[in-house]
Amino acid sequence: MNNTSMFTADRMTHLKIVVVSLLCATVVAVVGVTSRIADAGNGRLDATVIKAGAPMTASSETSFVR
Repeated sequence: MNNTSMFTADRMTHLKIVVVSLLCATVVAVVGVTSRIADAGNGRLDATVIKAGAPMTASSETSFVR
């Protein structure tokens, strides 16, 4: 049997490829569903809020050479 090409492979080889790909897709889906970033405890994630202050001007005294 010549199973080196998708065109010349027999039916059993195609079935093996389909079964392996379905198993891999199932494993990826299960890992994705069961994974979580972090346990927040009460179900809420808190963020730090930074408010902008008064505007200010920043400058530096450097000389530019052309």
